[in-house]
Amino acid sequence: MKFLLHPTYFPSILHFGLLAQHDITWEIWDNYQKQTYRNRCYISTDQGKHMLSIPIKHVGGEQGRQLFKEVQLDNTYQWQRQHWRTLQTAYRTSPFFEYYEEDLMPLFEREFELLIDFNFETIDVLCKCLQIEMPKDKSASYQTHLTGLTDARHLVNAKKELLISPEEYVQVFGDRHGFIGNLSVLDLLFNEGTSALTYLESLDIKFMYA
Repeated sequence: MKFLLHPTYFPSILHFGLLAQHDITWEIWDNYQKQTYRNRCYISTDQGKHMLSIPIKHVGGEQGRQLFKEVQLDNTYQWQRQHWRTLQTAYRTSPFFEYYEEDLMPLFEREFELLIDFNFETIDVLCKCLQIEMPKDKSASYQTHLTGLTDARHLVNAKKELLISPEEYVQVFGDRHGFIGNLSVLDLLFNEGTSALTYLESLDIKFMYA
């Protein structure tokens, strides 16, 4: 079974569960929409669930909507430095942060022009950390009704909570806030390390094709 999925910013655990268990085609021809995982992810900090949001250059006036693949990053704001410092503060005491730190740091030192290129780079680095193959297949056009693909594009919606109960693992601030499920796969990687792939491969995603 092959899924059509968006390349999001440091994708969620559910996104990576699909990637670890199935073939993926990336959706690159849809219109950009606000309040989605296209430019945001969630991590756990000492304050609880925390959003990392990438600023983008919005198109207004007569141009209206723009394609996701054409969205430009707003690098006038030092968001990369802020995101990296937030990750360091949140996860420096996790068991595996130092193990993956050198792999991830370059993502926040190199400037990117397009959001989709940066997202693909984050996914590629995560795939290398998890020792799985980075999917290369991309959509050739936008299709409302799919043939030969299972539609997982709805997972990009950050406002819709998924009714899943993933297996709990030990989180840095779990003693303060309890277990927070389906964060960015970074949270799983920093806390579980080499066991993260086993977790993703055993994740129950049957609801996606029930």
